[in-house]
Amino acid sequence: MSYIEGESRNQALLFPEILDDCISQDNVVRFLDVFVDGLRLEELGFGHSVPERIGRPPYDPRDLLKLYLYGYLNGVRSSRRLERECGRNVELMWLLKKLRPDFKTIADFRKDNRKAFKGVFRQFTLLCKAMGLLGGDLIAIDGSKLKAVNSSDRNFSEKKLQKKIKEIEEKIENLEVRPMKHLDWLHWIPIMATGASRQFRFAQHLCFANFSYVLDCTSLNPRTF
Repeated sequence: MSYIEGESRNQALLFPEILDDCISQDNVVRFLDVFVDGLRLEELGFGHSVPERIGRPPYDPRDLLKLYLYGYLNGVRSSRRLERECGRNVELMWLLKKLRPDFKTIADFRKDNRKAFKGVFRQFTLLCKAMGLLGGDLIAIDGSKLKAVNSSDRNFSEKKLQKKIKEIEEKIENLEVRPMKHLDWLHWIPIMATGASRQFRFAQHLCFANFSYVLDCTSLNPRTF
């Protein structure tokens, strides 16, 4: 039993006369055709690499692999879109010999041979290396971590955040303690300071208006007058 076979590419048609004439000699599909035909799919682990003696003949896995690789190169990933492209894309008509597998067949081929694709990519890399397309030069990668132009005040690590929280808590504690230390001399300020200097009366007014201001004006302590 053989596979489902497509039409000959040299079969004369009304339009175009020969399908092969529609594909230029430097078209990538010609490379895909030769590359896939040179692979040993049975060794790579593709299913149906050897057709069964009985039952309905399956599609050749080489044809489905060509379709998958063509879709990968042209950004067509959907199995339904690949099915449509087989009926309207001249390149795929040439590549698959006018075969039109349904979307379920395409999806199952991709699902059942997922691991085998790795071997295909490996063979492609070895081919490029043998053709001198890969230099194989050593590339050094710098693993340094830089903070770029970010200043030290604008970037925070876990350690810096813990330190910042501790400083904030100390400032809050100082704001709660400092007023009590400086209020012990308030009884020296007379309620009605007769004959006091203008500077002393100004300090007295600010003291009752805002205690925090007095904390920064310790030089105006009335004991010094």
